[in-house]
Amino acid sequence: MRIAMIGTGYVGLVSGVCFSDFGHDVICVDKAAEKIEMLQAGKVPIYEPGLDVLMAKNVAAGRLTFTTDLAAAVDGADAVFIAVGTPTRRGDGHADLTYVMAAAGEIAEALTGYTVVVTKSTVPVGTNRKVHEAVLAANPNAEFDVASNPEFLREGAAIDDFMRPDRVVVGVESERAGQVMGEIYRPLYLRDFPIITTDLESAELIKYAANAFLATKITFINEIAGLCERAGGDVKEVARGIGLDGRIGNKFLRAGPGYGGSCFPKDTAALARIGQDHAYPMQITETVIRVNDGVKGRMIEKIRDVCDDKFNGKTIAVLGVTFKPDTDDMRDAPSLTIVPALIGSGARVRVVDPQGRAEGETLLPGVEWMDDPYEATKGADAVVILTEWNEFRALNLTEMADAMNTARMVDLRNVYSPAMAESAGFETYVGVGIGN
Repeated sequence: MRIAMIGTGYVGLVSGVCFSDFGHDVICVDKAAEKIEMLQAGKVPIYEPGLDVLMAKNVAAGRLTFTTDLAAAVDGADAVFIAVGTPTRRGDGHADLTYVMAAAGEIAEALTGYTVVVTKSTVPVGTNRKVHEAVLAANPNAEFDVASNPEFLREGAAIDDFMRPDRVVVGVESERAGQVMGEIYRPLYLRDFPIITTDLESAELIKYAANAFLATKITFINEIAGLCERAGGDVKEVARGIGLDGRIGNKFLRAGPGYGGSCFPKDTAALARIGQDHAYPMQITETVIRVNDGVKGRMIEKIRDVCDDKFNGKTIAVLGVTFKPDTDDMRDAPSLTIVPALIGSGARVRVVDPQGRAEGETLLPGVEWMDDPYEATKGADAVVILTEWNEFRALNLTEMADAMNTARMVDLRNVYSPAMAESAGFETYVGVGIGN
């Protein structure tokens, strides 16, 4: 199959590379000439483990190319995937469909034969019908169908998620479109991975419902963590106890500083807005958003307590600022709330993150960037673990404690335990959800 992938952001690039590894001929398109030049030179503009190797393999095989010429890419394609950004629209919480609709119009003008126009971007219910209308308006003679194919990729594990998915969701309205999508995903079908074929609206809602549910699990365990701290108990033991229940499951039950990233914040906001637009408020989702915002404030207070109730004049080492490990993504990361609060109250903040510096230098002005956690904590008054990178899981805590001005740790990911920190010489250890 010949595929055109419009957009080389996280979803578009990962999907395009993986489709080419299925054996399809894929052309990835982007308006940003500098990004296309980088990709043509074999450089990957995002950090995703293994993506550079897989991309190089398929470029060398002649199955994967990059261009700024949308018309040339769409000409003769069996399917054109729209994988552009849908950021939260300022002021009302809606997903901004500007880029999706612009892409639909450009695709329409370039269509030369039957093509399935596939929305890969996360879009509100009803968007695919609007895409259909936009294509028809721009090209009344176009021969095409529209399909919805939401993505379920975890940053840091995206290739495995694409190649070994829990499920593939495809929303179509015609048998012909279903056949095209079936052929595209045939390698997964042959390996017995579930492929759900449904209507357009259900496919659109599946994506939002899934992310809202996962965000709810994260927020629920963070509320339980707060209760553990007040009532006594260890949230890790509570999570283990409920996670072994097959009806609940153990994933997304790790207490921490709240969810962030490119999906959960904007998708929960969009789902809440969709509910309001249909006069059916998503009350659970709205509460999840509110509670998650409050979790970040609670983390700031944890750090303040360890710093003798004041940040002014304190030196604080922050380990990790990306929203999760194995990504360079800073979108809606808890660090964007927590670190500015420290700096704004007079703290000197040193930051170490294996991949976060490129974006972080712009998003976190006023911090001192360092490459070595031991150098960052030397003479510091406290160390805060904010992202659980593997590099921070096996630190020499004794060496770290000995070099600090006051050996105090705020472990917002529960990487270590109070006993481990105490035996290494830390005078104070504070985790999340650990009662006195």
